[in-house]
Parts: sequence; structure tokens; C-alpha cells
Amino acid sequence: MAPSTTPSAGRRRAALVFALTFALQFAGCAAPAPPPGLSDLLAQPAERALLDGMRAYDDGQYAAAEIALRQALDLGLASARDRAGAHKLLAFIQCTSERIAGCEADFRAARAADPGFTLGRAEIGHPLWGPVYRRVLP
Repeated sequence: MAPSTTPSAGRRRAALVFALTFALQFAGCAAPAPPPGLSDLLAQPAERALLDGMRAYDDGQYAAAEIALRQALDLGLASARDRAGAHKLLAFIQCTSERIAGCEADFRAARAADPGFTLGRAEIGHPLWGPVYRRVLP
């Protein structure tokens, strides 16, 4: 059973999350600087790989998504929330591929990256990854 999401909504959400995360990282700087644009963010290799992974996931290309998401993590995503999001999608992919140990590890890595990481109610209720998440991160 493949993960489900609305591709266009997922892309819009991803672009918005990226832009907001990047802007918030610089909000506390002493010297005022113009807010970074989406093109500035996408010039960062790790963030670009994350967006590519999210797009592939939304399009149901899970093998490509897994490669891009791992690349994003390897390249050093700046935001803890982005790292947690990458691990979350990797957990979903692994659970749907019946790689439960990997799914558990990615849920743990998501929480380690962002202590506030949780799944939404609909995600927790998913029949494949919901039980794994509840067991690993009660």
C-alpha cells in the first residue's frame, strides 16, 4: 500500500515550509538583511535535495524520493525541522516497503533532530506506519 498525499498541495506546502524555515533562521540576526527568496533557498544543495525528495514522494516515486531525502540529510540540512521531515518521509517509505527496523530508526532520528516532532492525527492512524510510530515514540 503506497503512502497517499495530494501532490500539488504537498509541493505548495513544501515550498512554503522551506521559505518560512529559511526566513526564520535569519530573523534573529542583529543586522537587518533582506529576507531570502525561494530561489536563494533552493540554491542550497541540501534544501534542493529535500525539495526534490518531497516532490518524488508526492509523485509516488518512492525509490527516487528515498535517494534524494538521504542525500539532503548527508548534505547537511540547516533546519532541525527539515531534518525531521526528511526522516519522517523516509520512515513512511520504509514502513510501506516492510523495512520495519529502518522505519523505527527514521522515526527515532526525526525525534532526535527535532524534539518537538510528532505525526498528525491522520498520519498516526495510518495502518502501516501508525503502529510503528506509536510503538517507537509513545
